[in-house]
Amino acid sequence: MKRLKALGRLLLALARELSDENAYHRHLAAHGLVDSGEEYRKFSEHYLRAKYMRAKCCGLALAALLLSAAPRLAAAGPEPLPSLRERDAIERQWLSTRLDQVLPELMRKHGIDMWLVVCREHNEDPVFFSLTAPTSFTARRRTILLFFDRPGQAGLERLTLGGGSQGGLYRVYRDPESPDRELGGQAQWNLLRKLVAERNPRRIGINMSETDAFADGLSATERDLLEAALGPEYMRRVVHAEGLAIEYLEVRLPEMLPVYTNLMATAHELMRRALSREVITPGKTTTDDVVWWLRERTAELKASVWFQPDLHVQRRQKSGVSFVADDAAVVIQPGDVLHLDFGLSALHLHTDTQQMAYVPRQGEHEAPAELRRTLAQALRLQEIVRERLKPGRTGNQVLAEARAAMKPEGIEGSVYSHPVGDHGHAAGPIIGLWDRQHGVPGRGDAKLIPSSWFSVELAVRSSINAWDGKEIFIGLEEEAVLDRDGRTAWVVPPPHNFHLVQ
Repeated sequence: MKRLKALGRLLLALARELSDENAYHRHLAAHGLVDSGEEYRKFSEHYLRAKYMRAKCCGLALAALLLSAAPRLAAAGPEPLPSLRERDAIERQWLSTRLDQVLPELMRKHGIDMWLVVCREHNEDPVFFSLTAPTSFTARRRTILLFFDRPGQAGLERLTLGGGSQGGLYRVYRDPESPDRELGGQAQWNLLRKLVAERNPRRIGINMSETDAFADGLSATERDLLEAALGPEYMRRVVHAEGLAIEYLEVRLPEMLPVYTNLMATAHELMRRALSREVITPGKTTTDDVVWWLRERTAELKASVWFQPDLHVQRRQKSGVSFVADDAAVVIQPGDVLHLDFGLSALHLHTDTQQMAYVPRQGEHEAPAELRRTLAQALRLQEIVRERLKPGRTGNQVLAEARAAMKPEGIEGSVYSHPVGDHGHAAGPIIGLWDRQHGVPGRGDAKLIPSSWFSVELAVRSSINAWDGKEIFIGLEEEAVLDRDGRTAWVVPPPHNFHLVQ
C-alpha cells in the first residue's frame, strides 16, 4: 500500500512538479535576480516550457498508465491543489500547446484558413477564455482574435486587435495613427479589413450556430459591424465555424489528465466527507447545512463550484427527485436516502459528480437490500453507457444502444450524459436529456471524437416495497476518459456502495 500511495502521489503531483516554484527560487538565487512578475513570466516561458515539452513527449504513455492505474491511484487520496501561481503556469502551458498543436490541425480538418473571434468586454464568446491566458478575466473593450493558416508555413499566425499578447502568444496590433492608444472604433475595423485583404483567405470562419451555444458567440451587432468592415468580396467567403469552435473546446490534452484525476479525487473526497458524520448529525443537520459546508471547503481550496451543490432527501414519506422543483431545506433523519450533485472547478477544468448515501437506523450497518439492488442496477447502467462511448458514434446512437442494452437486464432508467472539460456542461455531443430519451436533434447528432471527456450521468428508478411501492431515484454521475486510441476508463472509479452516514 505504501508503494501504491507513493506512485499515486508521484503521478498526481506531476503538474505541480512541472510548475515547481522551488525551481523558480533556485533560478533567482543562481542568477542573482529579484522576484517580480516579469521575471516569473520569463522563467515560466523558458524553464517550464522545457519541462512541458518533455511532458508532451510522454503524455500519451502517461495517459495510458493513468487509465490502467486509476483504481489503485484513487486509494492514495488526492494531492493538495497547486497554488494559484502554479495553476497559472500550468494553464499557460496547456494554452500554448492547444494553440500550437490542436488548433492548426482542427482548422485544416474543417477547411478554414482564417478564424475570427470577435467579442466585447463582459459579452465574451464562449471560446474566448479557452484562447486566452488565465489572467484574462474579460475581453479588452473589443477584442478581435485573428488566426490564419499561412500557406506553406508551419503553425498559425495569431493576431489580436485589442487586448494584450496573452504572454507572448499573440502579435498585438495598436492604432497605427496613435500607437500609445488602444485600438478601437472604426480604426479597429479598418485594420481588420487591411489584414484580411493582405492574407486573402479562401474561407473565413466566424462563430455562429443555430444548434450549439458554444459556437454561437458572435453577437448580432458585432456581426453587422464585421459585414460592414469586410464588404461583399470577403463576406462571400465567410462560413460558420461550428465544428472548429466545438472541437477546439472539446479536445483534451494528455497532460491535463493527471491534474484532472487529482481534481476528481478531491471532489470525491469532499463528497465522502459531506456524506458522513463529520458533517451530518441525524435529526439536526439540514440539507442546506451540507451544501454550505461544501461551498466553504471549496473556497478554502481556492477552487470554485460551477453550480450550487444539490442535496436531496428521499424517504417513505418523500420519495423521488424532481428536476424542476426547488426543494426547501430538510432535516436529515435516520433511514433517509441522500442524493448529492457536486461540481468542482479549478485550472479551467470542471467536475460533475452525483453519488448516493444512506443514513442507517439504529442497529443497521448497511442500506436495505432493495436500495442496494437499485444502486447495483444504476452502477451497471453506468458501465453500459461507458462501454458504448466510441469515436465516430453520435450521441443519439450511444443513447439508443444504451437503452436497448438496458431492457434485457430489467433496468428502468434514463440516460442524460454530456461532455465535460473547459465547461461543466461542455462542448460536444450530448447523450440524451432527462426529458428527451428518444434522441436530441442537433447536439445529439454530433459525433464523439477521441481525446475527449464525458460525464456519464443517468438515473434508475425502482419501486420499494418498504415504502409502500413508492419509487426510489438513484442518480449517478462520474467522469470517463475517451482517449486518443478510442479506449475508455473512469477518471476515478465510482464508489460501488452507498456512503453510510454513521
